[in-house]
Amino acid sequence: MSTTHQEQPKTLGLFEQRFPGDNSLIELARRRFLEARMGPEVHASTPDQLSWFAGIRPWPDAPMVVHLPRDFDLLEDSTRARIRDLAARCASSVVGLVLHDQQALVTRGEEYLDAVRSLNRELDRVKGVRVFIEYAVGLEPAEFLDFFSGIRDLEHVSVCVDIGHVGIRAAQVAFGKNHHGQDVCTLKSQGPELPQLMPDIGDSLKAAVTVVLDLIKGLGALNKPMHFHLHDGHPLSTFSPFGVSDHLSFLAEIPLNFEYRGRRSVPTMFGPVGLEAVVQRAMKSLASARLSFTLEIHPTGQGLALGNAAPLFEHWTIKTNAERTNHWLAVLARNHSLLVKAMETASTLTV
Repeated sequence: MSTTHQEQPKTLGLFEQRFPGDNSLIELARRRFLEARMGPEVHASTPDQLSWFAGIRPWPDAPMVVHLPRDFDLLEDSTRARIRDLAARCASSVVGLVLHDQQALVTRGEEYLDAVRSLNRELDRVKGVRVFIEYAVGLEPAEFLDFFSGIRDLEHVSVCVDIGHVGIRAAQVAFGKNHHGQDVCTLKSQGPELPQLMPDIGDSLKAAVTVVLDLIKGLGALNKPMHFHLHDGHPLSTFSPFGVSDHLSFLAEIPLNFEYRGRRSVPTMFGPVGLEAVVQRAMKSLASARLSFTLEIHPTGQGLALGNAAPLFEHWTIKTNAERTNHWLAVLARNHSLLVKAMETASTLTV
């Protein structure tokens, strides 16, 4: 299979208001997404919310993905009805709906499979969009792959690979095997034992990237459309206000309180090279038209001058949250440039 520039996967970014303020922040995001030619992935739970987001897309036919709430339980009839109603409203305007997986996928396997098949029938009746079930709760990657192997015939239900979630979980497993089950993410306080553990942490991250690439290859072999949540991570990261170790920029560095190999910081799990490997593996495994990528990177609270967007905030006395939003959008745009470059490189390869 060969790919061309005309067949590139759809690219999107996390599109939402993360800091307090008025709709000027959304307009700022819309403008920056338009400049980057990056579609939005939004969080919505009702048809009205979905319609509002559809009306403020960066450009009229911009690709859009809808991330459903965490409390949507696929085993409940009411949840499947809500998904059906959303799908009916947005069938012509979105790439798909993203739904978190559940432990029930393993612990109540037959019930979960029945629920997924029921959802597929509902979506078929309304000619709805595809639902992508996201790797989110830390299942064994092999169990996740086995599940999708069992539903490869379903047209309207497919897979979302969150490379940060898969990678951090795999790093925890790899490190724990050699350290009596210790969770590598508990080391982020950077205690006195950390310097001697740095080589093992590095090995666990290399193993994690391999797990991610292998999972992509296995899922690609099913020939089902795949959506990706792309973000970096590191067990030592303290950037997130939510305490998680991922949702980082691929250009981030993790600061250390000591010197390691001549530096006081270390690269993240993937970095630009790892992102390129992920994109190449995806585009080798599946036709580009069946792929979509969202940069799911969270803001870090830093600020950036508003530049050409300053007129949007003339009515603001304190512009801190506008500058924080602008910084976050600039980070998304830089990572989007990395993603586009990775796709261009992959598109020159022939499988």
